Amino acid sequence: MKEPVKTNKPKDDSQVAWGRFMSMLGSTHPSKSKIAIGLLIGLFSTIVSLVIPLLTRNVVDARAAKISAGLVGIVVVAFIIQAATGAFSNYLLGYAGEQVVANLRKSVWDKLLRLHVPFFDEHHVGEIVSRLINDTVVLKTLISDQLPSIINGILTMITSIVILLIMDWRMTMILILGVPVIGLIMWPIGVIIRKLSNRLQKQTAAFNGDATQTFSEIRLVKASNGEATETTRGHHRINDLFDTGVTQTKAVSMIAPVTMLVILGVMVSVLTYGGVRVQSGAMSIGTLIAFLLYMMQVISPVLSLAQFFTALQRARGATARLTEILDEGEEVFDKRDPVDLKNQTLHVNHVDFQYTDDKVTLHDISFEAQPNTVVAFVGPSGGGKSTIFNLIERFYEPTAGTITIGDRNISTTGLSEWRSKIGYVSQDSALLAGTIADNLTYGLDRVVTDDEMWAVLKMAYADEFVADMPDGLQTQVGERGALVSGGQKQRLAIARAFLRDPEILMLDEATASLDVQSEDVVQRAINDLMINRTTLVIAHRLSTIVDADNIIFIEHGEITGQGSHQDLYLTHDLYYDYVNEQFKK
Repeated sequence: MKEPVKTNKPKDDSQVAWGRFMSMLGSTHPSKSKIAIGLLIGLFSTIVSLVIPLLTRNVVDARAAKISAGLVGIVVVAFIIQAATGAFSNYLLGYAGEQVVANLRKSVWDKLLRLHVPFFDEHHVGEIVSRLINDTVVLKTLISDQLPSIINGILTMITSIVILLIMDWRMTMILILGVPVIGLIMWPIGVIIRKLSNRLQKQTAAFNGDATQTFSEIRLVKASNGEATETTRGHHRINDLFDTGVTQTKAVSMIAPVTMLVILGVMVSVLTYGGVRVQSGAMSIGTLIAFLLYMMQVISPVLSLAQFFTALQRARGATARLTEILDEGEEVFDKRDPVDLKNQTLHVNHVDFQYTDDKVTLHDISFEAQPNTVVAFVGPSGGGKSTIFNLIERFYEPTAGTITIGDRNISTTGLSEWRSKIGYVSQDSALLAGTIADNLTYGLDRVVTDDEMWAVLKMAYADEFVADMPDGLQTQVGERGALVSGGQKQRLAIARAFLRDPEILMLDEATASLDVQSEDVVQRAINDLMINRTTLVIAHRLSTIVDADNIIFIEHGEITGQGSHQDLYLTHDLYYDYVNEQFKK
């Protein structure tokens, strides 16, 4: 027995170890050469920046008559070199950071495309998009914007402190004592920011989900006069974002003033003590200025550390949400032996399935579809017909029983190859934004000529309306096919199925939503498509199923009868009522 695919429960960000964060970044394979060169140039920039205060001391301590233009020129050149090398170092480290984020987005994108269908059942599209875009932007801010400057800043800070200790360890200790004070203040604020950031990211995802759903179904909203409902819902989400954002802003706004207050206190203390030493003759005014310049090189990274600390707390929540995706189980698209479906019978053997633990969707489903035959599924809505199609497509795995082709379990076949053998036409066949040609060839790994596309369009009775369009095959179909009619959309879906040349054809209410004229044309196309293929069809209309080789009646997830139309009409009371109801229409 196979267990249904289960997705992981969301993890609280406090459970995500920093080791996992570093592992996730390491998996993006950043450019080690750019990082190494950036660090080396940054180190050189730091060394130059350390020379500047010493040169400044010499200028200040020199008498006016002894101040040479050469010394001043050296100071100016040192400033320029330090600025140029610092900028180039930040560029290289920033480039590596951008590369990390881009590769991380690719990893998340690729992972999403490989995830099992149940994951998408449990998460709104807008939430998923939010993780892909917004959460990676949070990490981008940390890695690309904050990290390069903080690396160079730490190098500068450490070396400056060493020089300061050499120059005057007593004044340096006054400076160092300010660091734990800042840490004690920032730690509880950081905890608050982390929690608020996590909440804000979740609320952003929820808002994205609502917005995606609302605007993708805008016709339903307007047809139902739902503007007021959606206005209220949207304002509620926006207000939640506003309240959390303001609370987070309060916490963040405390960091810089508090940090600056401590720094000013340290500076006043150093200046006071240094002034006393200058007056006593123990220190020259030039040395005091050099000390202050070195101290600024310590203070500037401390201020950057405060910003980095804030970004780090925000990134922690984003890491948890991205980790949830990257840790999900995924479909396996491995290469396996080719699947030969010709003259092979599809067997469904005692299959059970349930979407949730508390409700059985299918129970003990068994039937077979022999080559080049038509198997039709009928019964009340919600009986489980579409679920059978989902299992055959391998969107889900049975919780019990097997599905085989010949004597081979379909779960042992290569997933991509198996799905390439199946053509699927649904009641509302999906079209993607793009051209007609894009939609016909979608998912094919071979070059398709215009002649091939016109040939399948003709087989689907779609060539005439496509030829009448201003751009022919290059005509845009609009978002979700909004620029073509329902009948045209179905015929394009059938043409796409013709182009795939499937060996198993699955039709899910393919003509249910069409008018009589469109249904007649689409049905003719479907009849042509069914020739020499094993066909599984879900239909409510008697005309679609009456000639099927085997009709399976499903209700409440169980098969209550199967056989020819005549057999079921004589032996199955509900099918008898179903047929008579059709004749009344």
